[in-house]
Amino acid sequence: MQITKSNKQRLLQALAELKQEHRTLDIAIQEMAEQVHKNQIEMGRLKRQKLKLKDTIARLESDLIPNLHG
Repeated sequence: MQITKSNKQRLLQALAELKQEHRTLDIAIQEMAEQVHKNQIEMGRLKRQKLKLKDTIARLESDLIPNLHG
C-alpha cells in the first residue's frame, strides 16, 4: 500500500507526539521509582500505558516502511 505525502506527514507527526509522550512517561516512572513510598498501582498503570505507546509507535514506524513486495 502506497502512503501519500500528506498521510506520511500525519504519521510522522503522530509518531513524534507518541515518542514524546513515551519519554514523559519514562521520566515519571523513574521519578516514582526513586520515591521512598512508591505508589505501586500508579507505577503499574504508567508502565502499561508506556508499553501501549511503544506498540503504537512500532506499528506507525512499520506503516512508514515502504512495502518491498508491492
